[in-house]
Amino acid sequence: MARADKQAAVAEIAEQFSAASGAVLTEYRGLTVAELQQLRRSLGENANYAVVKNTLTKIAAKQVGIEGFDDLLTGPTAIAFINGDVVEAAKGLRDFAKANPALVIKGGVLDGAPLSANEIGKLADLESREVLLGKMAGAMLASLTQAVQLLNAPIAQAARLAGALQAKAEQDPTILAGGAAEPAAAEEAPAEA
Repeated sequence: MARADKQAAVAEIAEQFSAASGAVLTEYRGLTVAELQQLRRSLGENANYAVVKNTLTKIAAKQVGIEGFDDLLTGPTAIAFINGDVVEAAKGLRDFAKANPALVIKGGVLDGAPLSANEIGKLADLESREVLLGKMAGAMLASLTQAVQLLNAPIAQAARLAGALQAKAEQDPTILAGGAAEPAAAEEAPAEA
C-alpha cells in the first residue's frame, strides 16, 4: 500500500471513530464472506462493519485520542462503528457471535472510554432505549399519580367532613348553631315564669 493510500485509510478510520458514538473490535477469523454479509445485515443501519489493518487503526485511534487499543489490535480485526443505538448493535454482535463462534468480540470504545469484551456483553444485556424510556415514563406517571392523590386527599377529606356535617344537621338542625339555641331558650323560659 502506497504512503498516500495509507494516509487516506488512516484519515478514513479516524473520521469513522470521530463520527461514531461507539466502536466494537472483533476478530473475524474463520467467517465466510456470506457470514460477514449476514453480520453486516444483522447490525442494520446503526453500524458500519469494516475490516481494518491493525497498524493503521492504531495510528487513527491515537489521532482521535483513543487509548487502550494496542493490545486488542492483533490478528485479523474488523470494527463495528456504531452510529445509532449502541445497545442494539452490541446485542446484534453478541447474538451473531453466539450463532457463529468464529466471531470473537475483543473490546471496544464508547464515547471515548475503552470497554472490555465483558463490558460490551453487559451493554448487550441492557434493554433497548425505547424500553428504558417507556419504563422511565411509567415511573414518572406513577409518581405524578401519587402526587395528585396526595394533593387531593385533604380536599376529599374536607368534602367527607362537610357531607357528614350536612347529614348530622339534617338530623339535628341545632348542631349548626353550635348548641347555642338551647341555652337561649332556657334563659327566656325562667324570665316568663
